Amino acid sequence: MSKKRAISTEQIHHPYRPPEGWNAIPVPVAKASTVLFKNAADLHHYKPRDGKSYRYGLHGTPTSYTLAARLATLEGANHCLLTPSGLAAITLVAMALLRPGDEVLVPDNAYGQNRYLSESFLPEFGITHRFYDPLDVAGFEALLSEKTKLVWLEAAGSITLEFPDLIGLLRACKARGIVSALDNTWGAGVAFNPFEIAPATHPGLGADISMQALTKYPSGGADVLMGAVYTRDPALHDKLNHAHEHLGYGVGANDVELLLRALPSLELRYRAQDASTRALAAWMQGRPEVARVLHPALPGSPGHAHWQQCSAEGAACLFSAVFRAEYDMQRVDAFVDALQLFGIGYSWAGPMSLAVPYDMSRSRSLPLPYEQGVIVRFAIGLEAEADLRADLEQALGALGRSA
Repeated sequence: MSKKRAISTEQIHHPYRPPEGWNAIPVPVAKASTVLFKNAADLHHYKPRDGKSYRYGLHGTPTSYTLAARLATLEGANHCLLTPSGLAAITLVAMALLRPGDEVLVPDNAYGQNRYLSESFLPEFGITHRFYDPLDVAGFEALLSEKTKLVWLEAAGSITLEFPDLIGLLRACKARGIVSALDNTWGAGVAFNPFEIAPATHPGLGADISMQALTKYPSGGADVLMGAVYTRDPALHDKLNHAHEHLGYGVGANDVELLLRALPSLELRYRAQDASTRALAAWMQGRPEVARVLHPALPGSPGHAHWQQCSAEGAACLFSAVFRAEYDMQRVDAFVDALQLFGIGYSWAGPMSLAVPYDMSRSRSLPLPYEQGVIVRFAIGLEAEADLRADLEQALGALGRSA
């Protein structure tokens, strides 16, 4: 009889393996840094990052491969790379595609962290940027040059929710062979396909890259930070994959589990929040305290016609109210403080409704396409629409009393 091994050795090298054939609705959570190879020859054999083999936990596990595959299907893509956050996804695109002397064009209404990346970080690598009006295709085309290697698009724009002329902007990029990257967090793979934005009228027209902050709709629980970058083109995916590996981007298995659990309800949540948001935006538009409501599905909102062309299937959970000029930031803050069902905090698409006041003069380079005034962005959650309306009404009463 062989000598009995120590308890610690026996626990690490125990021969038991669970039987094959286990099948259930939840995806098993595979956690690992080290991945074991069958033998030395297997270790020496190159294993591509193609979702079919394993090298190291950072590069993929059965759990993360499953999430990437399901997200790619959702977004209409062939490839998906997971990142630790939405901002990490944006940074990945920049680091993969831009080099010293290159220029990136960013919409003036882009997500703030994308602006800051272009303004304060990329210049350290010799990369320049310019901001453009996403509703002015002619002005956009005038900015394009031989230095332009990447164009960011965002639908709808951050905070002010202008829906860009995606058809015009993408046609301009395609004509010049410039890579286009669309922040599709708002669309979430439900509102429209970023790789075929208007198949009935412009077949084959779409972005080269799509990205999402999975923190928003795919998570839905306000408890996960993650991002994703999607492509159809294999060569472009290879460039992104190369940067992804060398930047050391990885995601935790427990976060992946939460995303996998939330995905089946994504469309239900998107459409439920969309319906409540449209109803509240239309109601808010009739309030005397409000100069304008910004929401792509509302006629008169900047870019409404462009939204109709490619995105009539959905309009997400955000709308912004521009308060009349007589209501300064202090008074609008009092309105936000008076809300009882709306949390005060960033992000959106979680179960709780949120409200955040903004002074847009500090975060734009170009003139705003609507009346000046303090803006409050509302993110509508899963509460009953009638309850949220009642809460808005009582808080608007407090706004009047704060004079």
